[in-house]
Amino acid sequence: MTGGSGRLGTALRALMPEVVAPPRGELDVTDPESVRRALERHQPKVFLHAAAYTDVARAEQEREQCWAVNVGGTRNVVRALQGSGVFLVHISTDYVFWGDRGNYREDDPVGPVRNYYALSKLVAEEVVRVLPQHLVIRTSFRPSPWPYPTAFTDLYTSQDYVEVIAPEIALALRELEHIPYTTLHIATERKSAYELAVRTRPDVRPASSREAPVVLPVDTSLNSARWATLRRVLVLC
Repeated sequence: MTGGSGRLGTALRALMPEVVAPPRGELDVTDPESVRRALERHQPKVFLHAAAYTDVARAEQEREQCWAVNVGGTRNVVRALQGSGVFLVHISTDYVFWGDRGNYREDDPVGPVRNYYALSKLVAEEVVRVLPQHLVIRTSFRPSPWPYPTAFTDLYTSQDYVEVIAPEIALALRELEHIPYTTLHIATERKSAYELAVRTRPDVRPASSREAPVVLPVDTSLNSARWATLRRVLVLC
């Protein structure tokens, strides 16, 4: 797994101690030789690519760094995996959609995008699809408790806290052989960011997305009916 020290990676390692997550000093996705050496050393059957540049606002000023990690890093992983037979699971985002209506299904058209972070993640998805054996998981999560003093009342999402999302992704990883799709939305119900925030931080103050330092999509809620149906089958197996 790449991104093992990140928010999702840390949660997944706690749930799946069998996962090998080399530190950045051993596996740096921006260094193609580093990726190649790690693959030779560990000989995985499944490669989970969770490393990403995720600061949406800062990405507007650090475009080169954002692109190097999200697109260049993904390209390095895909090139190293080509012809290996290794199955790639790629963690993507709800921001690949324009975000004007929500309830997006896996096969809905992606783009256009609202900001540079979203662009980098959309391009990364397309890079991943070069490989014949892959699964793109679109999701969105936050640390708990809500880390900011305010939350937007006019921005809608199906994201949830990492302790809710991580077990779902862990289940999908354990049951990869039973997932007949190349794209999967793993999320929860549609809600405003404010509604999510008050669950863990009752004193959070309401705010408007118009105050954000970057253009944000209004409603990126994901339709996760495909995962809900599949999950019921997997849990019974």
